[in-house]
Formats: sequence, C-alpha cells, structure tokens
Amino acid sequence: MSSGQFTLPPRISRLHDLAYNLWWSWHPEARDVFEAIDRTLWSLTAHNPVKLLREVPPERLHALASDPSFLRRYDAAVMAFAADLNTPETWTTRTFPHVAEATVAYFSAEFGIHSSLPIYGGGLGILAGDHCKEASDIGLPLVGVGFMYPQGYFHQRLSADGRQEAVYEYLDRTDAPLMPALMPDGNRCRVTVPINDRHIQMQVWHVRVGRVSLYLMDTDVEENAPWDRELSARLYGGDLEMRILQEILLGIGGVRVLRALGIEPSLWHLNEGHAAFVTIERLRECMQTGMSFDEAQTAVRQSTIFTTHTPVPAGHDAFSFLLVDRYLHNYWADLGIERERFLALGAHREPWGEVFHMTVLALHLAGWCNGVSQAHGEVSRRMWQSLWPDTPAEKTPIIHVTNGVHTPTWVAPELHTLYDKYLGPDWVKRHDQPALWQRIHDIPDEELWAVHSRLKHKLVSFVRERARDLWRKEHRDPVQVLASGALLDPEALTIGFARRFATYKRATLLLRDLARLQGIMQDRWRPVQIIFAGKAHPADEPGKHLIHQVYALAKEYDLGGQITFVEDYDMHVAKFLVQGVDVWLNNPVPPLEASGTSGQKAALNGVPNLSIADGWWSEGYNGRNGWTIASADTNADAGERDAQDAHTLYSLLEQEIVPLYYQRDGDSVPRGWMRVVKEAICSITPAFSARRMVKEYVERFYAPALHAERTTS
Repeated sequence: MSSGQFTLPPRISRLHDLAYNLWWSWHPEARDVFEAIDRTLWSLTAHNPVKLLREVPPERLHALASDPSFLRRYDAAVMAFAADLNTPETWTTRTFPHVAEATVAYFSAEFGIHSSLPIYGGGLGILAGDHCKEASDIGLPLVGVGFMYPQGYFHQRLSADGRQEAVYEYLDRTDAPLMPALMPDGNRCRVTVPINDRHIQMQVWHVRVGRVSLYLMDTDVEENAPWDRELSARLYGGDLEMRILQEILLGIGGVRVLRALGIEPSLWHLNEGHAAFVTIERLRECMQTGMSFDEAQTAVRQSTIFTTHTPVPAGHDAFSFLLVDRYLHNYWADLGIERERFLALGAHREPWGEVFHMTVLALHLAGWCNGVSQAHGEVSRRMWQSLWPDTPAEKTPIIHVTNGVHTPTWVAPELHTLYDKYLGPDWVKRHDQPALWQRIHDIPDEELWAVHSRLKHKLVSFVRERARDLWRKEHRDPVQVLASGALLDPEALTIGFARRFATYKRATLLLRDLARLQGIMQDRWRPVQIIFAGKAHPADEPGKHLIHQVYALAKEYDLGGQITFVEDYDMHVAKFLVQGVDVWLNNPVPPLEASGTSGQKAALNGVPNLSIADGWWSEGYNGRNGWTIASADTNADAGERDAQDAHTLYSLLEQEIVPLYYQRDGDSVPRGWMRVVKEAICSITPAFSARRMVKEYVERFYAPALHAERTTS
C-alpha cells in the first residue's frame, strides 16, 4: 500500500491508519507496535510513527509482514483501534443521547496532542489536546479548530551565560500526522477571509485524534502575499497587529472552514479569548437569516461556551480601537449596527485607556462561562463583576470546571502495567471512579517503590544523554554540560520545577537563601537535587531573566551539579519529569495560578506535590497527599512575602520532606513516604482527570445548552 510517502506490504497496511491517527499516542499496544519495527529509529524519530515509516528500510517492513511475533502485536493493536473507534455504545450515547447526536466545535489557538505535531506552547494547548483525547474516549462528537503553525512554538537554546535564545524550525509536513482536509465534494478545503482589500487564503489540514477530528488552518499558500503567508507561521509571534489578524482568522476563518467542510455545530466552545471572533461571524450569519441584532445575540449566547484560563491581566488579549477600526470596520455594517455599538461588545477600560478586550467580547456573547478551578472561578467573578454592575460579585455568571489531565497519555508505561495488575485490566475505562483507586493501597510498597526507582533512573539517563549531546553535537562549554544535568544522582531526593517562566510563578523562590539551600542539598547522607525546565515567552524579558538566574546558579561548581536546567521543555521532556522526580514543586503568587495541571500529572505517577494553595491544589490537598506551602499575606510587600514563603518552603524540606524520604526500613523502602505517594495517587487521579473534566462540561454546559436550544426552537 502506498500512502504517497511510504509503501507498506498488504499484510500490515493498517500501519498507515494507525500512524495517521494520534490514537496511538495514548494506547500502549499501538506504541509497542511502532517500537517493534525499529527500536533505535523509534527513538531517533522522537516517537513519530509517520517519520519512522518513511525512514525504515522497505526490506525491514517486508520481513515484519511475515514475522509471527510482530503480526500478533500488530493484529491486536489494529483490533483494539477498530473497536475503540467504531463501537456505537459510549458514555455519551448511554448518558446524554441528545449530545451524542450533536456536534461541539472546540476552538483553541493551540493544541498539544503529541510532540510530533509541535503546535502548542504550554498548558493551554496541552489542556486542549487532553480535552480532544478524552472527547474521543467517551464518544463526545467534538471537532477541534486551530492553526497549523509551520514554525510552531520556538525551540529553546541557552547561551553560555544562560540567555534564552528562540530558535524556529520549519515543520516538514510530510513528517507530521497531517492529511489535507476534504470538502463534501472531495476537493481540498480552501477558505478565503477578506480583510479590507486583502483576501487571505487558507488551506486546511485534517488531524485525527481517535474519534475526534482536528482542523488546522494554514496561510502558507502561494496565492497569499509573503507577509500574509507568515500570519500562521508561529504560535504567539509578532506584534498586536499580527495577533489581531491571527485571531480574526481563527474566529471568523474557523467558522467558515467548518461551513466549507459541511460541518454544522450545535455548540461552540471557545478555549480562551483568542477565539472570541467566532461570535462576531456567527452574529453575521444569524442576521443573514433575517434575525434582528438582539435576536442574533440571543441565538449566539444560547450555543456558546467560553472558558477563561488566566487571572493575570497580561494573559488577556486586548486591541486598540484603531486596530479594530482598521480590520473590522466592515463588520458593523454587515451587522446593521453603528460603530459604537460594535465596539461596546468588547470595550473595557484599562489603566492606559479603553480597549477592545477579547475576554470581554467572549463574556458578553457566551451564555455559559467558566474558570478552570474553584479558586479561579472566585477570582474571575470578582475580576469581571463590572460587566454585570447590578449583580453581586458572588452571583456573577462565571462558574468553574477544574482542569484535569488525560490519564492514559500521562501515566508511565511501567505504572500502567502495575495498575493493570492491581486495579484490574479495565482500570483505564473506570479511572474516574474514586473507589477504584483505593486498591492502590493493595500494592506492596516494595513493588511501587521499585517502579518509581526505575522511572527515576530513566529520567536521570534521559537528562544525562541530553547533556552529552550538548557536548558531542553542539560543542558546548563543559560548565554548560554540568548545568544541564551531567552529574545528576539517581539516588538523591529530586525536586522538579517545570513550567512557563513567568514572574508570578516564582521559579527562583527556592534559590532565595542559597546558604540555607546548600545546607539542605549537600547533606552527605541525605542529598537533594533540583531539576528546572521551562520557557519564557520570547517577549517576556523578566521571565528570561529568571532563566538566566537559575542557569547561572546551575553552573556554579560549589553546587556540585545539584541544580540542573533542562533546555527546550516540551511534552516529551515533561513526561520524563512528571514520571521520574520525587517531589513536584509549585510556588506561584496566589491567586495568580488559574489551575495548573503539571502537578496532577505528577500525582498520577506517584509524585507528591509541594505547592502553594492556589489553582487546583486548593481543592486537591487533603493533608495526607503532599505538602502545602502556607503563603504569607498577599497584601504584604512582595519582598517580605517572598522571604516568608521561602522560609516556609525550606522548613518543610528540612523538617518533613527530606527526613521522611530518607527514613528507610531494612530493605531500603521508605514506608512513610510510600503512604504519601499512595494517597497522592488515589485521591488526585480520579478527581483531576480529563474524564471527570469533560464529563462535567457535558453535564453542566453541553447538555443544558442543547436542551435549552431545543426548547426555544
């Protein structure tokens, strides 16, 4: 069989379907098939089956087509694939059949599905990817809409003095799990979005994520002017003018893409304000059917869900009225309203003046709005109460659905096998049931500790190998190799801190009192080491300065290689970290952490959290499953607050965490530590899973919205 990229023997031709559906990325039986083709090439291609099949020698494929051992694996994976995608009975069909008959359009500026499709920058994209995977698992009819960024998000490289450098690489589309999106007539989907005197062309790519289809728009087509071809080149690149154009294409263009594909969504879910222009295009469509402007607003509200993700003002997009005049002036004429009424849809007063605010636009035109944790819901209601001036803050119509993580994606394969043994082979299907996870306490401490030790050794080997690559391939300075983890000790208590380097996340809080920290880290009998990873936004100079500070300390010889910075944090690196460290550290300035999900992934893998009581941890901490850093008064001076929080952090390490970790019995198993580990797994995994999250969206938003629409139609 020929795919246009590689030819497969007929006996194993379904490898093409497996490779081009990212279902494989969260099903071990499919991953095992690709690894069995060529273990070395699987590693060299960064676990990318499309690239693997393009590069593997044809004679190897022909040999596998007659290898009984390989064929047993292949047949089992193909049968599981077909059963999962084609079974008519799912949670959605059983529980909410009217939702199963509808279509939910899910718009996001980024989607983190797998590292072979690098169109994500951080937590927002990973959350969107997990939402899509879980929708597939429970049979929710969802389609995703986003951008195909040929240069993706930047790759991070650190200079000799620790300065972040952004490196962009073009994605070879033939190496990615992309297929051209086809319209009902069989032709390739192309859409035109007129903006002033420009007509921007977009081609559309189709990505399969289990049952879910993801459609990605791409302006890199010959018909466009060079500057328009760059509009979808990079995630979060360029200035405000480029950003408004991107968001016009995402919202307005995205609606037109779905129409061209013959897809008629019943519900429209906007993942953050980047996609808020969806509402403007839908207003225009409604008015073309003869509705008044007020009727159109009602219709759009009834079928729009909006999720806001940040309490940090800089995280919300806002544009000057000048930019809105320049690029959207035709729209108020199409809507039959005057300029002032159009601008009022998104008008918001900031300290520097009045702007057109994308979050305000979404809040005005969505009938269902939520934050992403209980704490964030409370913050959001206070933050946006001014939009409902006659409503008390606690009654502001913004509720919360706490984020969760896609369990099959983030659980370590070794733990997956262990859970099969003790929770039952069907545990994945039931992983949002709290009672199931009580069986964790049946796992002998020795077995669970042995699995964690293997995962920790894998992490250390991975980091050391990357450090060696800096020496061999990039000829980095030996001190840089040291700072990158060459001296990590697989036996030392290892703290992980990996997230976006924004100032409010306080990456350097642990480094505030170096003398005290050295006393903790360099105890001869109870050593501690810290692994940092994360990127700062290319325009965030304070964030980049934090990386410089961490890296400078990691290069200090007197710290003995015990502080490590791992470059180019992405999904691939994240899996090693959340599965292999001993403690997951999170210490933002409260209440600025909307939710966070990395700590949920860590807990799933038996890594307890050490966190400020903010975001999801405010709900997740139960007194036995990790440690909470009791934060100082948020109204205190920033320096005083940070000093107090650092003192609390050091005290927890000195008095509780380090002693408990190193308290071993005769067979070197830390029994007290394992009690915390088991409690973290069983209390956090079901409650903070993407399954619980997506079911909650169905129960609280999708099903009621569809019911209300049917009642009024």
